[in-house]
Amino acid sequence: MTAEMHELEADSFHLLTIGEYAALGETEHGYTELIEGRLIMSPSPVPDHNNAALELAVALRPRLREDVEVQLDVDINLQLAPLDEPGSSRRPDLIVVQRDARKRVRAEGGMVRASEVLLVVEIVSPSSRRIDHVHKRNDYADAGIPNYWIIDIDEPISLTACRLTEQFGYQDDQTSTGTFRTEVPFPVEINLDRLV
Repeated sequence: MTAEMHELEADSFHLLTIGEYAALGETEHGYTELIEGRLIMSPSPVPDHNNAALELAVALRPRLREDVEVQLDVDINLQLAPLDEPGSSRRPDLIVVQRDARKRVRAEGGMVRASEVLLVVEIVSPSSRRIDHVHKRNDYADAGIPNYWIIDIDEPISLTACRLTEQFGYQDDQTSTGTFRTEVPFPVEINLDRLV
């Protein structure tokens, strides 16, 4: 745990802004997310989980337009609060994001913004099933991320594709096993059984 985290623990009522959260840096074990100013710790994923994310990234990469790229395990500022107020940040397993976002983060610091993300993907773990299907689904919809995929690596491996609507948040487009095919947000065909 970093010195900054110890200082913040001493003031248990202090809610973090996105800037304060970004300044914490990396944690020693697992990973953190920021929910309405509260630091949430999660365990490190198991090897099958990480392999599924990597295999999905490899499958998506050649299908993407030139202006977007795949990134694994990066923080997203959900942009749900002003920068000087308690904020929210999630760390999805995989995102498809505008290529310029990485250059902006390199130049300015901070983190990827929800407004730069085209697709967010969460791979369900036994401890994250409700979080991925309910809490993250609501957070990503509130942040305006147009597409959300939820991959469950329990047999049979499945992918639920959700698309943002103007009035109702995410609507499930389809849930697939075996082979997943879609044209939205880009044409792709994925053999789900090869993810694990």
